[in-house]
Amino acid sequence: MDAVIKNLQSATAKQDNSKRPTQQEAEDAVRTLLLWAGDNPDREGLLDTPERVAKSYKELFSGYGQDPAEVLGRTFEEIAGYEDIVLIQDIPFFSHCEHHMVPIVGKAHVAYLPDGEKVVGLSKIARVVDIYAHRLQTQESMTAQIANAIQNSLQPRGVAVMIEAEHMCMSMRGIRKSGSTTTTTTFTGTYKSDVNEQVRFMTLVKGR
Repeated sequence: MDAVIKNLQSATAKQDNSKRPTQQEAEDAVRTLLLWAGDNPDREGLLDTPERVAKSYKELFSGYGQDPAEVLGRTFEEIAGYEDIVLIQDIPFFSHCEHHMVPIVGKAHVAYLPDGEKVVGLSKIARVVDIYAHRLQTQESMTAQIANAIQNSLQPRGVAVMIEAEHMCMSMRGIRKSGSTTTTTTFTGTYKSDVNEQVRFMTLVKGR
């Protein structure tokens, strides 16, 4: 297959870097949190912690600097008119709750119905999940963001996304119900209008 590169307008707002704190300001903020928690940031075990935390946050929230539309802009058109389901299951991800900034751990299942003219590389779907996961999130928003990014960029006949995840804000704090999972779904196009396609998607995912 020959890949076709297309320039697709991003629906992601660009970050205003003029408001972004410096590395030193980020490290100072971590020192403040350590003091607030009741520890001493000047003790030996914590001397390098502010730098390490800032570095880890840069990696954990790297999704803000990535554009899903660019990832989905490389498509393959030699698909012999294929227009049935393309399903990628059990895509693992780690994200962070925007309310408490603690981890969300789960799996995403993503399907789309090609228009018979183009498909996208399978790894690109997983990368889109990864981009949105590397931002502060609610599971509901992340589910919709993944579906809308694929729908807007590829213009398939429909997109289906299911996310199953455990939220550490429920497991580690508050109600402290370890092991409970949350399931969310978003459907677009044919998946939204045709209940039979929804059932087929759910059956394939749940039947794995």
